[in-house]
Parts: sequence; C-alpha cells; structure tokens
Amino acid sequence: MLHTVEMQMNSEMTETALQKNPFCLLGLSTRDNRHRIVEMAEERSLYIDSEACQKARADLINPRSRLNAELAWLPGVSPRVAESIKNALEANTITADLYERLAPLPKANVMAAMCERKTGSEPVSAIASFICTFADTVEAVDLEDVLRDINEDRLLAGFPEVPTTDAVEQDWTRRRKDYRTALKNMLDGMKADTLVEAVTQAVERATGDDERHAPLLLDELVDAYEVETQPFLEAEATNLRTLIGKALADASGGLAAVTPTLDRIEQVARNWVSVAKPIQISARSRGMSHQSSTDVATRMRSLGVDLNNKHGLLDCADRMTCLLGNLFVDLPEFGDTLAEDARAIKGLRQSATDKQRQDAEWEREIAFEADVGVMFKDRLAVAAQGITWKGRQFPLDSIRRVRWGGVRRSVNGVPTGTDYHIALSIEGADEQNINLRKESTYTGFTQALWRAVCVRLMIDMLNRLEKGETLHFGSFSVEDGAITLPQHKFWSNNGPLRLRWSEVHVWSADGRFVVGKRDDKKVHGSASYIKDWDTHLIEHLIRGAFKKGAAKLTDYLKG
Repeated sequence: MLHTVEMQMNSEMTETALQKNPFCLLGLSTRDNRHRIVEMAEERSLYIDSEACQKARADLINPRSRLNAELAWLPGVSPRVAESIKNALEANTITADLYERLAPLPKANVMAAMCERKTGSEPVSAIASFICTFADTVEAVDLEDVLRDINEDRLLAGFPEVPTTDAVEQDWTRRRKDYRTALKNMLDGMKADTLVEAVTQAVERATGDDERHAPLLLDELVDAYEVETQPFLEAEATNLRTLIGKALADASGGLAAVTPTLDRIEQVARNWVSVAKPIQISARSRGMSHQSSTDVATRMRSLGVDLNNKHGLLDCADRMTCLLGNLFVDLPEFGDTLAEDARAIKGLRQSATDKQRQDAEWEREIAFEADVGVMFKDRLAVAAQGITWKGRQFPLDSIRRVRWGGVRRSVNGVPTGTDYHIALSIEGADEQNINLRKESTYTGFTQALWRAVCVRLMIDMLNRLEKGETLHFGSFSVEDGAITLPQHKFWSNNGPLRLRWSEVHVWSADGRFVVGKRDDKKVHGSASYIKDWDTHLIEHLIRGAFKKGAAKLTDYLKG
C-alpha cells in the first residue's frame, strides 16, 4: 500500500519543474490541438512572460520537442485529473491520493514535483518510504505503455503518432536523470543525519535486507550519494589509520593504556558505517563489495589480531571482532573471516580458562612446606613463587639442575636411620644443599620438586637432544637416538662404545642408575643419584622411552 504524504508548502515556494512544463505553463492538456495551443499561448502572454509562452507554444507544436514535454507531463491522464493536480501544485498542497492511481510515468512526474516541495521535516521513515515508492514507480514504467498513451493523446490532438519506442528511448534516459536529480536535490536540502538515515532506510527496504535487487533509480541515487560522501569517508579512514597506529603503540602499556584509544576507534568506526551503510547494502545487493569499507574493516581486524598475538590483549581482540561483526555485516566477503575469528577467540578464552584451572591445580600439586631442624628450625617450602630455604626464595625457573638421594646410617651393623641429601643448582646463585632426616619431609619435598621443576628440566633436555646436542651423565653420554658407554675390558680396546637404544638395558644398583649393553656385561655406564646432576631425570626419560618401544628419547612425549 502506498504511503500517503501530505505536502504543506508556503506561498513563497518557487514553481516546480512540472509547473514549468509547457502544458502546465499554457494551461493545456495533452489532448488539445494546435489551434488551442496557439490561442492559449497568446492569452497567457498577456500576463506572464511572453517569450516563455512563445517557446512553450513552439515546443508543443513541434512533434519532436513535444515528445520531451509529453514525457515530463501527464500523458494518458484525463484533462480533469490533470487540472486537479495542477491546481493542487498552485495551491501549495498535494496529497498522494491525487497520483497513486496514475500510470507509472505521470505518477513519477508528480512525485518528482513533490521532491521539490519536501522540507525534510517529515519523519525519516516517511521520507524513506517516499523514496522507495518513487524508485518502484520509475522501475514500473513500460515504454510500450507510454508510447500507447502518448499516441492516443496525439490522435485526439491531431498530431502525428510516435512510430516506435526507439524514438522515446533517448528522451526517457534524460527523464530518468531528472528523477535522480530531483531525489538528490531533495536530500541535499535535509540535515546530514536525516539524509543518511533516510537513504539507509530506503536501501534496506528496497533490498529486503539483501534479499533482492533495488530499483535502478535507487542504485543510481546511492552512486551519487557515494560521490558526495567520499570526502567524509576518506577523512574518517585517515583518522582511523592514525588511531590504529596509536593503539598499537599504546598496547605495550596494557589494557588500561589502550582502552581510551579503542573507545575513539569505535566512535570513528560507527560514524564511518553510519554514512557508508547504504553504500554497503546497495553494493551487496548488486553482488559487489564496497572496497573502502572492506579496507577499513581489514585494518581494524588486523589491529585486533596484533593486540592478541603481539601483546596478549585477548579482551581487546574480542572487542574488535564483536565491533566488526556488528558494523560490517553488509560485507559478504568479510562474514566468514569474522565468524572464524570469533570461533578462534572463543577457543582462546576456553584455553585461557583451562590454563587457569590447570595452573590452579598445578599450584595445589606443588604446594609443600615443612620446618627442618630440632632447635633452630629452617623453613623449607615449594610454591608457584619459588623454593624457600634458609630465609631465601629461589624462583622455580632459576633452578637449572637437581640431584637427590639417601644414605643409610648404622652403628655396629645396626641401622640407625637415613640421611637424605638434596642439591639444587641455581642460576646466578650458589648451589643450595638441603640435608634432611625425616623421610616424610624428604618424600614430600622431592615429589613437589618433581612437578614444579623437574618436568620443565626434562622438556628442556628433550629439546636439546632434538637439536642434536649430546648430554653427559656420570660415565655415559646420551644422544637422541644413541648412548655412549665405557668398556671395562683389560685385554682389549677400552674406548667408549656408541650403541642404539635397542642394544641396551637399564637397572639400579648401589645408589646408581646403570645402563649396560644387553649381550656384554663389560660394557656399561652409570650415574649416581645423589652425586651426579639430573640422574633421576634421564632415568625417567630412558625408562619411559623403553616402555613405549621408542627408537629415540624425543619420541617419549610424542603420540
């Protein structure tokens, strides 16, 4: 149903193009003959511009120039209805019920006149509806029907018929440009925010939110709108580039430092899209993309990626992704990318949550504390902040090597207990030795030490082995795929022997970890648990690799 708009116009308004049409100027209908045209031209020249009257007469009598006047007037409309429309224009009031039943061409001509009388004070939704109706009306013009209406009027007026639609095509092309100009001039007379919102609503309605093509007149109007808004969009794009550079510079200061700049970026981006949105929607309905919008969206997405990847600001990246998803939904080629980014951020958030949960669990696992000593007690503790011993705290990542073990005591062959010894090699500090008597303290501490430090040290060992390094423990040397053991033979070459892991077996004896050749008891090497660094660690890796049947130690952690 057509939206009815009543146009209130003051008496000082200038004449519309429809009122300046030769037919209207001379008070004629399309069915008046030559005699009536001459008569009315002479009569009207008495009280309006005589030159204008003579030109109007000439235009209506000449069949070729008459066609242009017919296309710009009300062909096929009865003289009574045409008179009503003319009177309404002169009285400065016109309503949609005067034209809504007209054929598309005369209806479009009346609506073009209404464009000249719109003040911009109407609701934006009414303006948008008017634009859509106008565009649909022009789209509905059929030149065969127009030709028929013109020729019927000419027959009554005694003028030669227009032979084919080819004769109408050229004048119709000019007429379409006049319609676009009328709409553009109407919008130019409005406030900027009203203009933008009216065009946006019109495009959204006309395309059904990208479900159909808009009428050609509306596409042409949006193209003209794009030209007019280009300086603003270019200036805002430059502003965004500057702000994005500032955001990246601020990011080193963390979330608090970068947030004000992100607020400004969001404001500028929203301003950009509020102006560019009708262009985006129109382009999308035509199977194209608004390149400037794509460039802006790409730069904003890159900012989010850099804030996360280079500065660890996941919340900022999430903010950019949500903002882009909200503002740039009309960029078809960008939708899949944004959806993928959103999934990635969701995954990162889940990973961060899982890591926090794992970190909390890890902190509980490594937590240990005990008092060591009888009279003068020293605090021994393990926590995420480090290892505490004798009033000093050593960060966990500062511990480079470890060794520990126990030595049983006895008097005259009677066991009297066990001395437990733990040593830590600290980067940038002296070696720390921890001597204990209580087995529970020793067991609790070494278990916490294993989870807090030794897992990291073993991973470091595997990384070094994978790079081709050789590691030394006691009397043997370890490579990723081989081990070198000494030979203990008196009457033969005693040089070290390099063996594959499949050629050796392992065991423990006398406080040592031993590796020997399967078929030769004279080929073996060992490392002391209590005296040699990281013996417990290399034993764990070797036994673990053997259990998996791995040919290399680095296969221990692989699937």
